[in-house]
Amino acid sequence: MEDNQSVTVLLVDDDEADRESIQRSFRKHKIANPLVIAENGEEALKLLRGEGSASIERPYLVLLDLNMPRMNGIQFLEALRSDSSI
Repeated sequence: MEDNQSVTVLLVDDDEADRESIQRSFRKHKIANPLVIAENGEEALKLLRGEGSASIERPYLVLLDLNMPRMNGIQFLEALRSDSSI
């Protein structure tokens, strides 16, 4: 990766206040990297797999909440590691 290359960041968090806090921090520190938001692990996996109408390029960094309903952060990581298509 080149120094000036913009990389995608995936934020996976069910708490709206936490998501907004991260977005404010990006703006405050003038971080212009694309920030893609998923509200839970299942939604993040769908984005990464390109399922449905939305898909993203493979993120360079994932900011992950470990305590989420439906699919917690650990379950998301296990699913991510076991899926060879991602």
